Formats: sequence, C-alpha cells, structure tokens
Amino acid sequence: MKNFSPSDISRIIEMAWEDRTPFEAIENQFGLKENDVREIMRKKLKPSSFRMWRKRVSGRKTKHLSLRSKDVTRFKSKNQ
Repeated sequence: MKNFSPSDISRIIEMAWEDRTPFEAIENQFGLKENDVREIMRKKLKPSSFRMWRKRVSGRKTKHLSLRSKDVTRFKSKNQ
C-alpha cells in the first residue's frame, strides 16, 4: 500500500463512513480497492468501531455503484 499522509488517512476514513460515498469514489481519488479501505479501517479504528463500521456497510447498496439505484445521485449539503 501507498504511504498516505495523516490527512489522507483521515479523509479515507471519513469517506468510508459516509453512506453516499461509494468505494469506487475512494478508489478514484486514492487508488484503493475496497479491501484496502477495509484494511485501513481495521488498523486505524478501535476494534469495536471497526465492527460497527463493517456491520453498517455490509450489503449497503449506496456503498457500491453496481448495487446503487439510478435514483441515488450525488449529495451536496446546503451548507456548502
């Protein structure tokens, strides 16, 4: 795996937690496959947080573009 800065690792973790950010977006931005993201999450989170995250994203359609409904589009907060 590449050497990422602490801010990159923080952003990867943030993107992994976001419901509407698919793993493909993380791959496009950082070059990491889903398994690589899972490994980073396993190493950087507390074990209980990692288990909670895995339970949350397992089978979640919005985390995988191929499973995602065509109705789900990019979200932009009104605060931006």
